[in-house]
Amino acid sequence: MSLEGTTGAVLRRREYESLLDAAETYREALVIRLCGDVGLRPAELTRLTIDHVDQVRIDPPRYLVRVPTDDERDERTAYLPTRVERELRRYARSNDLSPEDRIFSVTPRRLQMLVSDVADRAGELFDDPALADVSTSDLRQYFAHTALVDHDVNPRVVKTAGGWRSFEALETYLPEPTDAEIVDAFDPVEGPAGPRSGDHGSGPAVSDDSVIRLLLAASDRYALLRLDADGYVERWNRSAAAMFGYRAGEIVGTHVSTFYTDDAVADGAPERALSTALDESGCETDGWRVHKDGSQFRATEVVSPLRDDQGHHRGFAVFVRDVTAAHEELAAARDRRDELESVYAVARRHRAVTHALLEATDHEEVETATCATLTDGRAYRFAWIDRATFSDRRREWRAASGIEPDAVSRLVPEEWDGDDPTVDLESTAFVPDTGADGGEPPVTVADDVAATVGGESFEGTLARVPLAYGDTVYGTLAVATDRPAAFADDERTWLATIGRQVGYAIAAIRRRNLLLSDRVIELEVACRDDRSFFVDASGRLDCRLELDSLVPIDESTRLYYVRLADGSPGDVFDLAADDPAIEDCRLVETDEDGWRIEIVVEGSCPIGTLTEYGATVHEAIFDSGTATITAECAADADLRTILDGLRSAFPDSELVGKRETERAVQTAREFREGLEDRLTDRQEAALRAAYFGGYYDWPRESTAEEVADAMGVSSPTLHNHLRKGQHELLRTFFDDPDG
Repeated sequence: MSLEGTTGAVLRRREYESLLDAAETYREALVIRLCGDVGLRPAELTRLTIDHVDQVRIDPPRYLVRVPTDDERDERTAYLPTRVERELRRYARSNDLSPEDRIFSVTPRRLQMLVSDVADRAGELFDDPALADVSTSDLRQYFAHTALVDHDVNPRVVKTAGGWRSFEALETYLPEPTDAEIVDAFDPVEGPAGPRSGDHGSGPAVSDDSVIRLLLAASDRYALLRLDADGYVERWNRSAAAMFGYRAGEIVGTHVSTFYTDDAVADGAPERALSTALDESGCETDGWRVHKDGSQFRATEVVSPLRDDQGHHRGFAVFVRDVTAAHEELAAARDRRDELESVYAVARRHRAVTHALLEATDHEEVETATCATLTDGRAYRFAWIDRATFSDRRREWRAASGIEPDAVSRLVPEEWDGDDPTVDLESTAFVPDTGADGGEPPVTVADDVAATVGGESFEGTLARVPLAYGDTVYGTLAVATDRPAAFADDERTWLATIGRQVGYAIAAIRRRNLLLSDRVIELEVACRDDRSFFVDASGRLDCRLELDSLVPIDESTRLYYVRLADGSPGDVFDLAADDPAIEDCRLVETDEDGWRIEIVVEGSCPIGTLTEYGATVHEAIFDSGTATITAECAADADLRTILDGLRSAFPDSELVGKRETERAVQTAREFREGLEDRLTDRQEAALRAAYFGGYYDWPRESTAEEVADAMGVSSPTLHNHLRKGQHELLRTFFDDPDG
């Protein structure tokens, strides 16, 4: 009995692989493998589902397929190679088939025609007419021959796996044994007799072609194609079709430049790769390649020349690897590196500003150093500071770096014209608080700014931040950069911190200059602006409020102690309750001249604004809607900056008078003599005894009772002397000694 449909010679391995190469669809290749590698009949294929696949071993994985027979109540068992099992499941997933759905929902005749079409195509593609006659029966014969002859599989196993009824059907594929084969077969009967000559291993040999085909089938990111000597596609397999998208009939005979971009073709890249490969016996290139649909992918390409036995050039073998994923990962890593370098550049500039501010000695140097430091690197291209000083309603640019002051107006966007962020901070949302009281100054950003500056074009982003200390704004700092994605949240927070640092530095320098100056300018300022609570209260209640003392609580909150005359504390408190800037108020003292009240103010006040500009306020009287404030500042202070800063917060303010005078200096001896004049002998004695007796130490060296016993007085008497003495001591320190 012979195999069904036996037609003579059995397919060879090369011919079987040619059929696989001629398959244009995944379905065609899968049908050929199920017939040639598994030994299934077309009728069996039409009944096959994923549920019929059975994994019988886990490590390494091995599979059987329970093949339905004509009698659907019965089934036979066939061996399913791992690679075919993987392709079978991939096909089912790609076609969205459930485990119960038939893999091939067509008739057996249709599958026979499918194999016939592939055979015809292979005959034409490889110029081998014999291939055109291959049928599904020939594929099953190939399965039997390969298993019995090439892999020496037990005939009983082949019979069961292939579904043959008798061994006679397999007889054709069992060649007559040679003498050596007979001896080798019975050699185990003789027992061990030492190593046998020519024994090189126990397993069948695996060809290089098989290894390459397995590697190509393992992933769709690899392709192997063959070119003729002129660079035209000569052989096209399934791996190349899966990568580039062309069927063999569409691409065979086409030049390799088809897979290159237009720019690469114009540059001569395809011809250069072939020429280099021929001269150097191979070359490797990296670049963009093109799919059939026009989309591009990144590829590494190895081109090797092919030569015959006489050394004549016959063509090229081209191995292509799709490295798009790796290229994208590398590009993302480079982008991240550039992003981090940009962040570091910004951080370095911001740290450098901090060091520059510590070395600055005056207001002008603070502004100049800030701008120069910010532009000394890649972080910012331009920087300028607009001081809060106005002349004829025109802003004056005081400091700039990387750009001429007169050119700034070309860069400032239209939406910033007339918009002064230094006037009303409360109307602008603050950026997230970084821990400082009151949060950070607001940062304004303008995107897509384009201008020509200094003969060079600029396209980028601007940002500005007020230079603030408390409620006083000394100006605005603006920076420009062409970095992509500039001024994210972190950078805005850092820029806001610079705004506060510069504001701190300006305030500190002004106060230091005032403290170290021998000569001062005494100012008298009048303010009628009802934005001030005290001006408003004195006008509405027709009363008089006089400043006793000012105690800073934090950057924007101050504690005012004022004396009230010609009015009622209750009326003042009623007005305070309606003013959002007043946090609290209370009555401290009542005497024959009026009342002393305590008011906690959150926000700006003419007194506080002058203080933050470096002036020391000595007297402030609010009477019937007008504040008269007497203060002094350093002789070299910029009066216009101070007064315009006051007007920016309280426009209805003016300078009434000024005069230069020597600073009154009180020596330590004069302080002690003034204190002695205020203390009685018993008060001084009580303070000395308590101080030297350790009463003020911590922990105390003596108790009040012990000090009182030493002085020969009662404890209440000692406390009375101490309290009055301490009051006079503090009064001498805080008040005018002549007051």
